[in-house]
Amino acid sequence: MKLRKTNPTDYDLVKQFIDGNHDSIDTLVTRHRDRVYTYIYLIVKNHQLSEDLFQDTFIKVIRSLRMGKYQDNGKFLAWVLRIAHNLIIDHFRKEKQNNTFSKDDYELDIFNSSKYCEGNYEDELIQNQIHDDVRKLVDELPEDQREVVILRHYKGLSFKEIAEHTDVSINTALGRMRYALINMRKTIEEKNMSLTL
Repeated sequence: MKLRKTNPTDYDLVKQFIDGNHDSIDTLVTRHRDRVYTYIYLIVKNHQLSEDLFQDTFIKVIRSLRMGKYQDNGKFLAWVLRIAHNLIIDHFRKEKQNNTFSKDDYELDIFNSSKYCEGNYEDELIQNQIHDDVRKLVDELPEDQREVVILRHYKGLSFKEIAEHTDVSINTALGRMRYALINMRKTIEEKNMSLTL
């Protein structure tokens, strides 16, 4: 099967790949290679790691296309960059979990401490992703539970103030918060989300 157009759109190429034309994925990779690689490199600042993450990104793109997870909205590149972004965050999380500092070194761990590492941009990136994920979880809650969470954690009100503001008893406000946390925990487990730095 040959490419029918001389300059096919991303949508044409995705469709051809799904229809069994494996050459079309090569065209997509070549077309977007520089943008995706540069995006990864600007964050991780390491050529070998960027290369690995670039490969992983397109492996995930191919898997997702085969599983029918891509809905075309004319934003193929944005979708690929989102996959790359999530893989970068996963990489930093794993690296952070594997980073154990030795306590018996002569210089102690002051120079090994993550506080003094250049990598605080990575922490910020992960932190922003966590905030986004938590905000999405809050948005999925029933309205009464969502209101309590927003007033408590985003506006900093006490449960007494929340009870007055929403015209319910303190026990009801506490109960709504409890159910909100149960629901959020359930969603985290169902979606296998990681909300730790």
